[in-house]
Amino acid sequence: MQKYIFRLFIIILSFSGLLPVNAQCKLTNTAFQSGENVQYDLYFDFGILSARAGRGSLQTMEANYRGVNAFKTVMMLNTSGLAGNLYMVNDTLTSYIDYNLRPLLFTKEAKEGKDYSVERQSFTYEGDKINIRALRNRNHVERFDEVVTTDKCTYDYLSVISYVRNLDYTGMKKGDKHYIQFISGKRPVDMYVNYLGTSSIKANNGKTYEVINISMNIQDDAFTDPKESLSASLTNDKNRIPVIINTSLKLGSVRAIMRDVSGVRH
Repeated sequence: MQKYIFRLFIIILSFSGLLPVNAQCKLTNTAFQSGENVQYDLYFDFGILSARAGRGSLQTMEANYRGVNAFKTVMMLNTSGLAGNLYMVNDTLTSYIDYNLRPLLFTKEAKEGKDYSVERQSFTYEGDKINIRALRNRNHVERFDEVVTTDKCTYDYLSVISYVRNLDYTGMKKGDKHYIQFISGKRPVDMYVNYLGTSSIKANNGKTYEVINISMNIQDDAFTDPKESLSASLTNDKNRIPVIINTSLKLGSVRAIMRDVSGVRH
């Protein structure tokens, strides 16, 4: 009888949200669909030098990951011209997320300057625990291959874009923050999605969009100041298309500005 009462108590706590159960990681996707294809022009900023750098893309398609129906999102960044000669970047980021927007697998194959690196983060969900196997290989030398366990919903560099596209920004004011956990290399770290308000932005397709501006900052003991890992401007409509994406590189930063989009959900 005591065992029955204890199990019933655990079930009640789970449904009341007092336990960090895995179901809390589930988020309803209302922003994108399979077949969405966003094309970008890239611009590099190397301090005093800013130059057009190449092309990029963000594509979403249906996939199957180990028997799970999923979305596969692929971001590609490829440099050309003068900027590419100064600092070559050929990056391919791939993310598998389930239909509840939980990350399943993230990979990054990057050739930046003279460095070549491969990263992989695989996510498995067991009860209220998430196991993340994280590995990195740089210039054909293994840097780490470790498993970390957490009870918090955790996102990678690409799945976090799908996540922020589906956040509810209604009623938010400049300076408001939304907490999430982020996997940086092999360590889960605190991240805040900062709401920066709305504005109008002209994309490279000649159209002007009202956008929601956000930044994502890592706040961790390893950084004296919060480290901005990503910022974006999302269309202020149901699609939440990333019109602009800014990311930091080893040298400088890259800015992606939308030049074409097709296959949107709404």
